[in-house]
Amino acid sequence: MTGTLAQPVLTAADRCDRCGAAAQVRAVLPTGGELLFCGHHARAHQARLEELAAQLHHSES
Repeated sequence: MTGTLAQPVLTAADRCDRCGAAAQVRAVLPTGGELLFCGHHARAHQARLEELAAQLHHSES
């Protein structure tokens, strides 16, 4: 990983940007933004996130 920093681990305080449930996935967009999703919304938006070349980081738990 040259030139990039590891993303912080998701905690219980991190909430889904769509519904407020516990975040399970961090989507880092190539433009520099990031979105947090619960498992349900991560699956629902996965195809579009892949089209946008977002990097998906799943929680450890």
